[in-house]
Amino acid sequence: MTNDATDVTDLYQEFGDERLPPGQRETSAFPVLSKSGTPDWDPDTWEFTVTGAVDEELTFSWDEFRDLPSETQRQDFHCVTGWSKFDCEFTGVPFTEIAERAGVRDDAVHVMFSALDGYTTDLPLEDCMREEVLFTWEYDGESLPEDHGGPLRVITPHKYAYKGAKWVDGIEFLTEAQRGYWEKRGYSQTADPWQEERYS
Repeated sequence: MTNDATDVTDLYQEFGDERLPPGQRETSAFPVLSKSGTPDWDPDTWEFTVTGAVDEELTFSWDEFRDLPSETQRQDFHCVTGWSKFDCEFTGVPFTEIAERAGVRDDAVHVMFSALDGYTTDLPLEDCMREEVLFTWEYDGESLPEDHGGPLRVITPHKYAYKGAKWVDGIEFLTEAQRGYWEKRGYSQTADPWQEERYS
């Protein structure tokens, strides 16, 4: 672990009494789960787009995205299938940095994340505008492995991890709620691990 990482592992105190949410088991492993296989990507053609209810729609190349202000955080990671991994160090761009650059309109209430493999997931805007929500490209000091969502994934330590899209390549600010891939298939839209909100 690095000394310059911001430790946000105490965020559980906002949601529950125990760091390990109910129904979870702690593991030192980092299992790989996804809806399908790992998609290919090309750093020369990869783009990250910001669309919807914003003052300015944005597009970033891989190099441009990596040049944005970034930070390293120590977070916990909770999978809806029942395992949690403590003290993960992720480096990336805070969601708030992207939102600020785009200028989120007053009528925006929800955010849809899209990914290279066609995956989508949604969150209320207020759940995204937290310091812990990162677009991360580095895990424990190394490039984020492609099977864990590299080049870029979303990290949402206050939610089950299906809310953190792997291989993320864009966000859309919405004026009304929509459901993402797993949400359409019966998974919880709120996904609070401390309330065991796994399914609708």
